[in-house]
Amino acid sequence: MTKAILIAFLLCKSFTSCAQSTSIWKNKKCAVALTYDDAINIHLDKVIPALDSAGLKGTFYLIGSSDAFTKRIPEWRKAAANGHELGNHTLFHPCYGKRPGREWVRPDYDLNIYTLQRMTDEVKMNNALLEATDGKKKRTLACPCGDTKIGDSSYLYGVKDNFVAIRDATPDAYDVNGFGGVNIQWVTVINNSGDQLIAAVKKAMESNALLVFVFHGVGGDHAINVSAQAHRELLQFLKKNESQVWVAPFIEIAENIKRK
Repeated sequence: MTKAILIAFLLCKSFTSCAQSTSIWKNKKCAVALTYDDAINIHLDKVIPALDSAGLKGTFYLIGSSDAFTKRIPEWRKAAANGHELGNHTLFHPCYGKRPGREWVRPDYDLNIYTLQRMTDEVKMNNALLEATDGKKKRTLACPCGDTKIGDSSYLYGVKDNFVAIRDATPDAYDVNGFGGVNIQWVTVINNSGDQLIAAVKKAMESNALLVFVFHGVGGDHAINVSAQAHRELLQFLKKNESQVWVAPFIEIAENIKRK
């Protein structure tokens, strides 16, 4: 896959609102959410130990039907008890299958054949599975592939009351979240170097932003991947700069934004 760094910006409405946003980040320069999608084994085997070693907490968006979830529930329960967030990534990870590069989407889970009711039911069922795992009722959602519409309607409006926030950069997710003029920056991590990941954090520090990293594979186990070395360099930078950067699960950051 071509090396790329994809960053989307929701700019503050004014310089004043950016400057004031430091109070949202617990009086640090920025906030960083380390999020990991798709419930894959390497998250338990490599990523969580790396985060724990650095004293950092991440958000793991879990697919309820994934073997890496269903066969390792006690380990996910332990991760949640240790402060990591278990987020909802739907029951079967449905996406639009008729788009370039989407040949991997199974026909039964092609979002083009879904109804709003089916999607809502599957999202709520995954919440029930996650609550049975970690005992928590508050949750955030990450939409598979960033696809949110069934026909012409977004399913987010039907499930929004079940979530603290939606971790996505789509217009309907921003509308549902109601974060206002908060500066949010996104990095979908695809073969980035450690220097590129660190540069994104430095940019967030300069602009008092919330920076959301979207990881999949880390050192393998997924087609969307970043090297373990690059990931390790990012964690080391974050740990070294913890006096200026607030690193927390996405749900904690979202709740703080809403309180402020």
